[in-house]
Amino acid sequence: MVLIDVWAALVALAMILYVVLDGVTLGIGILFGGIAGERERSLLFAAVAPVWDANQTWLLFGGGAIFAAFPVVYVVISSALYLPLITFITGLIFRGVAFEFRDRGKKKKIWERAFFLGSIVACISQGLTLGGLLTGISVSGRQFAGGPFDWLNPFSVMVGIALIPGYLMLASTYLVIKTTGAVQEKAYSVAYPSTLIVLAFMALVTVWTPYHYPRVLSAWFSQPRIYFIWTFPLLGFFAAYRLTKGVKKRREFGPFIWAVALFLSGYLGLAASLYPYAIPPTVTIWDAASRPETLRFTLWGACIVLPVVLAYTAYSYWLFRGKAAGEDGYGG
Repeated sequence: MVLIDVWAALVALAMILYVVLDGVTLGIGILFGGIAGERERSLLFAAVAPVWDANQTWLLFGGGAIFAAFPVVYVVISSALYLPLITFITGLIFRGVAFEFRDRGKKKKIWERAFFLGSIVACISQGLTLGGLLTGISVSGRQFAGGPFDWLNPFSVMVGIALIPGYLMLASTYLVIKTTGAVQEKAYSVAYPSTLIVLAFMALVTVWTPYHYPRVLSAWFSQPRIYFIWTFPLLGFFAAYRLTKGVKKRREFGPFIWAVALFLSGYLGLAASLYPYAIPPTVTIWDAASRPETLRFTLWGACIVLPVVLAYTAYSYWLFRGKAAGEDGYGG
């Protein structure tokens, strides 16, 4: 039981690190639609180029962890959510190719449009995947028993749209730290309204989720979960207040910290509401887990790999701290 909970925590950690870190680059890709000027767009690329590869590592770690520790989850989700998942991966590939070709190609505008489109596609399909999971997956005998479009419904479409302002909020607050001048002003102008829209969508998800997943409502008011689960909405409101206040006062580091805290409040609140279900409404993490021998063996590998990836990611951000300076590199 403890091994299963440890692996569930590791998967959750990898996923939230991916969502936050790569959410910044997805948001920057979406921001390309509203940034004019070659130098300004180059500044956006320079802000994330040094940490681009490190951010993708967490998706691979999380996917590998699910495959090793929770194979039932891997099998069912890859079948039930095949279309939004393959669209998500296609968007990431398209975005990655555009990122590299834009830096080396002569026709930069073509690749900048491709980067924007790839980011939009990856963002929306990611939300469709999450929405499809939250609306419930039909499982029979540890296999997917539904249809190919069960995931497509108004709730999943809403979650897909909601991720756009969420990633814009992360990206804009990150760019406030990494840029100056016109780009920083643009980032400030995006950060405030995107935060308010995120709050509105979070409230909508909170009200709508129990309709698809009634067990959530009982989890919110059952003991002992009631004593801590309501701390996450309070954290979210406090983070949003500090974020908007920091933007108004033209703070640099504070808004990004509080944007991450706002994301964490929603993520942890959702995880606490769903626990112990890995695939709502029937498959728990204990039903989906590998054999104890497999969990122990792979945990040794995770104990070696995870600190290395964490250290590499932290070092990358530390090494390239300071203001981005377009194609000329980094400032002080």
